[in-house]
Amino acid sequence: MFWRSIVLIPALLTLAWGALALYYQVQATGWARWVVIAVWVLVYAVLWLSWWRSGSYWLLGAAVLALAGLVYWWSTIEASHDRQWAADVAELTTAEVDGTTVVLHNVRNFSWITVDQAEERWETRVYDIDDIQSVDLFLSYWMGPSIAHTLVSFGFSNGERLVWSVEIRREAHESFSSLGGFFKKFETSVVAADENDIIRLRTNARGEDVYRYAINMPAAAARSLFLAYADKANQVADEPRFYHTVIANCTTIIYTLVSRIIPGLPKDYRLLLSGYLPEYLYELEALDTSIPLAQLRQQAAITQRAQALPEGGDYSEFIRQP
Repeated sequence: MFWRSIVLIPALLTLAWGALALYYQVQATGWARWVVIAVWVLVYAVLWLSWWRSGSYWLLGAAVLALAGLVYWWSTIEASHDRQWAADVAELTTAEVDGTTVVLHNVRNFSWITVDQAEERWETRVYDIDDIQSVDLFLSYWMGPSIAHTLVSFGFSNGERLVWSVEIRREAHESFSSLGGFFKKFETSVVAADENDIIRLRTNARGEDVYRYAINMPAAAARSLFLAYADKANQVADEPRFYHTVIANCTTIIYTLVSRIIPGLPKDYRLLLSGYLPEYLYELEALDTSIPLAQLRQQAAITQRAQALPEGGDYSEFIRQP
């Protein structure tokens, strides 16, 4: 009886997993979805409880078979590019690389009016990666101090700046859910955008707490990182894939890209708790270590400055003022 009680722990975990998987993936509305979930929970729970009481191998086999059926159904759910997407992720950035010249299609350059409304512009832009002069990391805090969205901005010699961001590709009727990100709820989108769009959306329209950190990175590494983002964008455009809250999110993908450039980059819990990423980078001396981290963080805060931008002002220049 004791060992059967121990087995009930994974049974309860798989029961919860199955209920959540059905909640996020059953294509039904209203009560119909809840009926499906209730049937699964009832049947699965009864099988395990009956086995726990009787020890019958037939009941154990039936419970395992029920779980196997659900896992098989789960394995058939595939990512897709063919959905009714929200406007800000309606297009996918793709890149054509010819030596040091990179042509980017579907660079987003929206002018945001409200959180949900914008003047939409998708542009084709040409960059010479030999002209990269700076790399900035933006952290946008939206759910407490532990979690932040990470964006990487490349500055060019002509003053232009381009931001790469790995984001959820949600449908028009959807909103972000961290829990849903564990259950194939969203596809992945690699977005290339103007700072005046993707950063200003967070500071001015959403009012998120945004920080900018200048990254110490050799020119060759900066060029390689830019090309790695371009390659990742092409991969996502060629083959849709799901966003995952832990193993395939905006920060873990940055690690994957940078580790191609800096072999042996140490793994760290702060890659998952992305809000603490500055401490990790500071220890690696990827940030300015001539001043204490607390002072650096204070200087990095840009939201209040961005919200004071005068009419017609240059957003990128204004947020970088001391």
